[in-house]
Amino acid sequence: MDQENLNSISSYLSKLIRKNFGRGPQSCQSTVCKKMFITYIRGFISPMEEVLFEKGHYEQVEMARNVLINHVVDQLKGVVEVSLNCEILEWYHDWNFPNNSGLIILLLDREITSDVCSSEPVNLKKLEEEVARISLMVQKVPDQIHIYPVSTTVYIVERKGILVPIEKALIAKGFEEELIITKDELEKRHFHNYGKFDEIFNREVKEIFIDWCFKEDKSLMGFVLKG
Repeated sequence: MDQENLNSISSYLSKLIRKNFGRGPQSCQSTVCKKMFITYIRGFISPMEEVLFEKGHYEQVEMARNVLINHVVDQLKGVVEVSLNCEILEWYHDWNFPNNSGLIILLLDREITSDVCSSEPVNLKKLEEEVARISLMVQKVPDQIHIYPVSTTVYIVERKGILVPIEKALIAKGFEEELIITKDELEKRHFHNYGKFDEIFNREVKEIFIDWCFKEDKSLMGFVLKG
């Protein structure tokens, strides 16, 4: 997968966002690494979302964006599958509204060869231990933690076996949406405020993105470092 094809997919995604939100992002930067397609989006908030933010309706913005982005990703899947000759198994996305940015991650059914996938030396064991420590503060130590260095500025962390019994009970009773909103606020606050990730990466962590798949009992995290 060369950069030209990735740029083409990024351009298509920008057009989809503009069509569905009435305003496109300033930039979409896509990368393929192993079985993941990752797009980092910057400079994007719709006119409707701006109004809702001014009125303090933050949860409504998150809920509305989730619906529309899932629709966008559903359309994006076909282009990615044809371009990469693969199938999309799962997708994750998260947004940092104060920074006006977001991360979309598509999980592929096969590994894609790419010369883009690279990173600078980082102690992955320490990173795994720190993710486990912060996870324990808000729920439990994940059963499994896998780390994927995507580039010099992006690391993806997969956590499996993350739900505690009370969370599973809430999901079974139909409170999945409320649980996501609560976990989003709680986990991000702890990872941002109590994590020692700047020391581990030897660089400033610009953003931390988190999304969950309750059905598979797992979560993907995206660490974006300052370049």
